[in-house]
Amino acid sequence: MKNENFKDLGLSSKVLKSIETLGFVEPSKIQKEIIPLIIEGYDVIGKAQTGTGKTLAYAASVLSKTDFKTSTVKVLILVPTRELALQVSEEFETLNKSSYFDVLAVYGGSSIELQLRALKRGVDIVVGTPGRVMDLIDRRALKLDNLETFVLDEADEMLNMGFQEDIEYIFKKTNENKQVLLLSATMPKAISKLASNYMKEDYQNISIEEVSKTSTNVKQFYYLVNDKMRAEAMCRVLDSKSPKSAIVFCQTKRDCDRLLNELSARNYSAEAMHGDIAQNMRIEALNRFKAGSFTYLIATDVAARGIHVDHIDLVINYNLPQDVESYIHRIGRTGRAGSEGEALNFVTPREVRFLKDVERIAKCTIVQKELPSMEEVYQAKFQKLITEAETLTDYEDCMTYVRDMNKEQLMHFAASLLKVTVDKEVGSDFNKQIKIREDRRDMVGKNATRVFLTIGKMDGLKKGSLLDFLKEQTQIRKENFQNIEVLEKFTFVDVDNKVVESFLKKIKNKKYKNRAVRAEKSNKGKK
Repeated sequence: MKNENFKDLGLSSKVLKSIETLGFVEPSKIQKEIIPLIIEGYDVIGKAQTGTGKTLAYAASVLSKTDFKTSTVKVLILVPTRELALQVSEEFETLNKSSYFDVLAVYGGSSIELQLRALKRGVDIVVGTPGRVMDLIDRRALKLDNLETFVLDEADEMLNMGFQEDIEYIFKKTNENKQVLLLSATMPKAISKLASNYMKEDYQNISIEEVSKTSTNVKQFYYLVNDKMRAEAMCRVLDSKSPKSAIVFCQTKRDCDRLLNELSARNYSAEAMHGDIAQNMRIEALNRFKAGSFTYLIATDVAARGIHVDHIDLVINYNLPQDVESYIHRIGRTGRAGSEGEALNFVTPREVRFLKDVERIAKCTIVQKELPSMEEVYQAKFQKLITEAETLTDYEDCMTYVRDMNKEQLMHFAASLLKVTVDKEVGSDFNKQIKIREDRRDMVGKNATRVFLTIGKMDGLKKGSLLDFLKEQTQIRKENFQNIEVLEKFTFVDVDNKVVESFLKKIKNKKYKNRAVRAEKSNKGKK
């Protein structure tokens, strides 16, 4: 069959070698469709759900067709957030087996001086947020005269966040002969407008509809935690379960390193795998994990994409992913080959909303569980040791040391030995208390007032753009607005009681995209 393997898609030998090293065997539907078109030089719109492999598709294609012999910016990738900029740049690095190109992530909130110096030295690929890219263009540090490929990743999200003018400004600074790739999870009218204005007439529009759901072999649970005590909470659960193998997902490379240090200090058998660790070392770590040399593999999403291990007891979301598709991909690493698996999530009360979205979209159930008590942890460890002792048969040499003990001495010896052994295996610190703060969504009628606004999805409104609009128009800090519910024609938001009267006065007669905004207190409670 056509395009069943990456080798059929026209990718370069260097990129194919990297893909093989990462462990990918069969391309996803979107990869099968758009990689050949990109390599042939077409402008392409690629629509598919998040987590279906769009980033790898354009990254592999761009690297296969671009000559990086001269150090000028040949590829520019616009993304909506700092996190995605880092993730995309890391994706490119995982495909960089021969160090034949340089990639730079640029975004607000980081040192622009470092970015300016890097651009002056010369880079081949720039991944950035619209605001910082515009800033670098205006400073004449980012020159796009030799640009060959312009990618808009998560284009719908950028448009929803109000970046359309910024995107058009950047388009006008690029040369006319570039290839344009536009990747999106949805297809709003604004994307069609961008295509008609800035893409070649023969552009290809590829749409992949995939409905994802979680495996019925995976039992899913969550534990309520606070951020400060997240690691302690996870240790208590690990001590009660004692898995043979588990993958622990973190959001960032820094999170991975911090958690590794924490687990290592508590004598857990763990290693980390992320983009700052050399690829050959990642492969060695993965091989040791497969061989059972350590129990807990701590990884970011991008670093874990090459992990294909059939028998993993647990997948643990130490930090939740950015989207539902990523969640589905993560937990799909357990419950394979017909075996049962478990997925555990450690979440703050506010993050429970994300799990409700997962349940709705992935058609699954995620059950809340209480963190185990000290008694439950010790009982689990005692039972594990007793079970292991009952299976031992080669202990005759040791009988010499205990044969002459009386019953009382034997009981004292056994209890002491169990105590010492269990204490060595338990990494939890039950002297620490894990207090869960009340979710501010439950504060309506206490510290906040539900407010009704006459703008909604039909106005292109999203939570992020609403928060920016409210702060800009009222000069009230964003943390005073919680539990935002954007509906088709109107929106509900909880406003802190300390500022609600001031907010209602300041928002009066304001306009959002030329539409008058009316605000009033609502009788609607939380859903």
